[in-house]
Amino acid sequence: MTHRQGLRVTGVVRTVADLLRREARDGALVVLESALTYRRVGQVRRTPLTRLDTVTAALAPSLPGTARARRWLQLCDPRAGSPAETIARLRMYDAGLRPESQVALITPDGRRVVLDFLFRREGLAVEIEGYAYHGTREAHRRDIARFNQVLQCPEVRNLLRYSAEDVMYNPAQMIHEIRAALKAG
Repeated sequence: MTHRQGLRVTGVVRTVADLLRREARDGALVVLESALTYRRVGQVRRTPLTRLDTVTAALAPSLPGTARARRWLQLCDPRAGSPAETIARLRMYDAGLRPESQVALITPDGRRVVLDFLFRREGLAVEIEGYAYHGTREAHRRDIARFNQVLQCPEVRNLLRYSAEDVMYNPAQMIHEIRAALKAG
C-alpha cells in the first residue's frame, strides 16, 4: 500500500490479485492479461506491468476467493492481443472450443504473421478486429494485404473475422458461425 496525492492506493500486483479474488472472471482475466502483455499505447510499446508468477505468489491462500482465482489462472494467455481477444477466447472456451491462440505462421512470401486463433486441424483462422487498431485507411489497406497473404498459408483454409462489438454484444452468433465453419472444414 502506498500514498498518491493523499490517497492510499495498491500497486499493480496487489490490484490484479484483488480483482482475481473478488470480481467476475471475464473482467478479472482481461485486467490480468493486460498487465502481463506488451501493449502499444499510442506509438509507444509498453512493457508488461508484472509477471504471472508474481501475481500467483500474491494470491494468499488464506483470503476468500483465492481458490477460484487460482483456477482462473489456468485460463490466462499473456500473449492475448486485446481485451476483445481475451473475451473471445473465454467465449470459445465456455463453448467447448479450444483453438490455439497467437499462432505465428509464415506467408508464402516469407513474412511472419500472427493469427489471433487457429483451429489447425480444420484450417480455420479466427481474427478479432478492433477499430482503434484498424481504424485508418492505411491500416485497412495493410489488413487487406495481410489477410490475402494469410489465406495463402497452407495451414489456413478458411478465415472468420469479428469485430470487438461482435465479441462483446453477440458472442452466441460468433460461436454459432465458428461451429458451422468447423463442421464444414
